[in-house]
Amino acid sequence: MTKTTPQLVEALATALKARAQFMATAESCTGGLIAGACTEVSGSSEWFERGFVTYSNAAKCELLGVPAALIEAHGAVSEPVARAMAAGAVVNAHAHWSVAVTGIAGPTGGSAEKPVGTVWFGWATPMGVFTEHQHFDGDRAAVRQATVAHALAGLLQRL
Repeated sequence: MTKTTPQLVEALATALKARAQFMATAESCTGGLIAGACTEVSGSSEWFERGFVTYSNAAKCELLGVPAALIEAHGAVSEPVARAMAAGAVVNAHAHWSVAVTGIAGPTGGSAEKPVGTVWFGWATPMGVFTEHQHFDGDRAAVRQATVAHALAGLLQRL
């Protein structure tokens, strides 16, 4: 990353305010850190609508409308679930843009197929929903911070 998280948030704020549009977050492994980074900025109510912390599978289903069968078939940390989370955040927040993250921050919870540091991202935009998979090294805090920065950078890139 060439920009730090506060710089990413400032750039995101500028871009969203220029469009008079709002964003929402749907977070699992970051537990609200993306929303927290966005609302660190004074005046964020002009462009930040709301954040969903959907740490449990039930929360993903209840708050974002992720089908339980999707989680059962692919697991919570998967491309289809990240896609559904991003789409659900836009619909349920009445926002224009969203970012969703679901991953394994560790140190427990990893597997051979989905090791610690695995994160799926979803970005819902007016042009559709885009997803991406990343793997971050480091401890729990490092994985979560890298996830926040990548989520914000990805949304800014799509704006």
